[in-house]
Amino acid sequence: MQIKKYIRDIQGFPKKEILFKDITPLLNDPIARKETVFILAESLKGQKIDKVVGAESRGFFFGILLAQELNAGFVPVRKPNKLPYDTISASYELEYGTDSLEMHTDAIKKGDRVLIHDDVLATGGTAKAVCELVERLGGEIVQCNFLMELSFLNGREKISRYPIFSALTY
Repeated sequence: MQIKKYIRDIQGFPKKEILFKDITPLLNDPIARKETVFILAESLKGQKIDKVVGAESRGFFFGILLAQELNAGFVPVRKPNKLPYDTISASYELEYGTDSLEMHTDAIKKGDRVLIHDDVLATGGTAKAVCELVERLGGEIVQCNFLMELSFLNGREKISRYPIFSALTY
């Protein structure tokens, strides 16, 4: 199955110069969605994963499905003031601005084997911030895992010390 055909381009969202990769058609198709989870999980064959960390917000969709497939816990990483318990935070730059992310302080235990998942690897700022949060809590990053990678933005360089898997590359 070609999952790429379920991702549509939206020109000018959220800013005029951005070509946005919309995954909602992929989410809407149960067979394509299941195939996507298989592809993402297959890259981890033989690896033990304790926690899947999903970055807000589109990293939640396949992140929680991967956690279920891998029999692992799921950890949401959110924008500031969205999590109700004690948090740690990390700031980052992205292709159209700056932001920060937060994670609960008890989400990762020392030595947990962690899969980081997000929908897109673009400039690498989000992924790098999530890696920082996981390592500050003592987690071991097994892989950074993405539905798609925008290779022309060179985000891979910011997280090159970790194993990286992208199901699709643009």
